[in-house]
Amino acid sequence: MPPPKSICRSYASQAKPRPRRLNQTISLDHFLQRGRALALWRTIVRGCRRISDPNTKEETLRFARDEFKRNKGVTDITQIRYLISTGKTQWETMERYIDGL
Repeated sequence: MPPPKSICRSYASQAKPRPRRLNQTISLDHFLQRGRALALWRTIVRGCRRISDPNTKEETLRFARDEFKRNKGVTDITQIRYLISTGKTQWETMERYIDGL
């Protein structure tokens, strides 16, 4: 037997509003650059799996993680594009070194 409607109403009135993760809505360009940054991160993590030396693997991941964290608050779209481009170039250079091992 379903509960009386008065009980359902009291539960609904006690519901707390869900907190928003973002303070403001991001632009389409920021959304696209965020996707590019995440794709770069995934590429780096997957590429680090190919590094045989555990110390080098850990150091590479730590460096990448620190760079992403350090630049987390950047909002200027030109700067974001520059950082992603620079990160890709650095990773491609590192990949050539990894493949050479």
